Amino acid sequence: MQKIPALILSMSVLASASALADNGEKSDANVTASVKSALISNDATKARQINVETNQGIVQLSGFVDSTAAKSAAESAARNVEGVKQVDNKLLIRDADRSTGQAVDDTVIAAKLKGTLAGQTGLGTASDVNVEVNSGVVELSGFVETADQKSKAAELARGVNGVKDVRNNIALKPQG
Repeated sequence: MQKIPALILSMSVLASASALADNGEKSDANVTASVKSALISNDATKARQINVETNQGIVQLSGFVDSTAAKSAAESAARNVEGVKQVDNKLLIRDADRSTGQAVDDTVIAAKLKGTLAGQTGLGTASDVNVEVNSGVVELSGFVETADQKSKAAELARGVNGVKDVRNNIALKPQG
């Protein structure tokens, strides 16, 4: 019975150690989790509206928020998280006049595009590219390896029926 607490303690230590990268910094996954937590606890932000991606300490915020104040608050919250080297705020302001029908159409557009991206070879994984749609405007974000992958994602988005505009906010993964 005494081995169980020791086992739990050692697992906790290992989990804590794995949270740090080789150079002693927080891993990207832990930075992302910390930023999401900061957004959740910030009354000025609606965390469910905001996608957070981290690559080598560079945090990308994307999605549609309700106001410029929410956009600024999200960036400020992210900047104050330990391990964040830079914040790339790609948040867009939501169309306040969007109808219920348009919201449904946006959901269909997003689903079609996500399916198309998932079926593409040479585009990284579907999880590398975030897709948000508001009033027919598609926002692409995330991190990919090459400029060709970024361009291909935008090309695919433009080919989906109902897309009015594409905001290609995909960033290239830093080399090194």
